[in-house]
Amino acid sequence: MKLKEQNLMNYKSPLIILLFSVLLLSCKSQNGNRTYSSETLKIIPISQNSYIHVSYLQTEDYGKVACNGLVYMNAGEAVVFDTPIDTETSNELIDWITKTKEHKIKAVVVNHFHDDCLGGVDAFHQLNIPSYANNKTIELARKEGNPLPQIGFDQVNEIILGNKKIINRHFGEAHTRDNIVSYIPSEHLLFGGCPVKSLNTTKGYLGDANTDEWSSTISKIKTAYPDLKIVIPGHGDHGGTGLLDYTISLFKTE
Repeated sequence: MKLKEQNLMNYKSPLIILLFSVLLLSCKSQNGNRTYSSETLKIIPISQNSYIHVSYLQTEDYGKVACNGLVYMNAGEAVVFDTPIDTETSNELIDWITKTKEHKIKAVVVNHFHDDCLGGVDAFHQLNIPSYANNKTIELARKEGNPLPQIGFDQVNEIILGNKKIINRHFGEAHTRDNIVSYIPSEHLLFGGCPVKSLNTTKGYLGDANTDEWSSTISKIKTAYPDLKIVIPGHGDHGGTGLLDYTISLFKTE
């Protein structure tokens, strides 16, 4: 009887060790995905150099809405695409970039004139970090009474971060008249912002939209950047070019 019990224990031991190892690796993996998390800000790694930042906007029509932005880092510097929704949360992001990651913020790029893109831009201005946006964005933000980006462009703006290029471009009207997208060739990554929808979502807020042109605008983006691998929408989960296809079909007019 004792011999049988001993054999059973010998049989179980490797299995127990294996299960414990899998559990340990799983915990490490989950913790690895939590680059930063608080009640007001989440930061999610999507590549070695790129991170989605998520903050939360309270709205009348949709309740509490998670809003995506992007941080891209290279050669000790960083560019932020869309600010968190307010100054306090933006300072939280700034601290993470400059103190935890020890990168200098070179610029902020604003996708369009709504609060979920530029609500915290003054936090960056207070630190002499320049902000870039479509000239139409500056015009519409002024009319709306929103914080104003500093440096405007008409169609295309390029920022060099280390030896890597960032292309900010207005392809046409969609979610708003002024919306742009930001493309990082070295990452095969597009920060689409609100013009791009996550899979299986609804059309969302259309108060400033051009639904007649939306599909055409996204089609132009897909054609211009055929090597895309990562696409980040303004709200919801990121993915691949399927997000562009879904957005095109969602707003397609016969």
